[in-house]
Amino acid sequence: MKRVFDTCVFIACKPALSPGSLVSIVVIQELLAGARDRSEIREWEAVARKFDREGRLLVPTKDDWLLAGRVLHSLLHGLKSKRTGLTPKLQPSEKQRIVRDVLIARSVRRVNGLLVTDNLADFKQIKRFCNVRVPSGRDFLHL
Repeated sequence: MKRVFDTCVFIACKPALSPGSLVSIVVIQELLAGARDRSEIREWEAVARKFDREGRLLVPTKDDWLLAGRVLHSLLHGLKSKRTGLTPKLQPSEKQRIVRDVLIARSVRRVNGLLVTDNLADFKQIKRFCNVRVPSGRDFLHL
């Protein structure tokens, strides 16, 4: 099974990227934004290039972006999910924070992968509309 680690798992645990791992370009973008210095930026850019060459860089497609828009609309308006019913309404101020998580979830779901994260609260909301497998990083990495 293809594994994708969320940004928070990279920051907290620094998991090894085995041959069964994919890397999301959205996660790379978040890691670049939070980089300590230029050398860390170069390291993450090198990871992105390497995984792209190997065909293991997960990049959202047009359909991922469209579904992300639909999921965000549903979350912002507190709409019903077919699977779980009424959804708590997301505050507009949270939209920028969660849009990247929706893109990550949708692209991981597209490749039938496993998204390893410790950001379970956001992904619980997203999962109502995008059924992605989401174990916690601590459980997955046995920490």
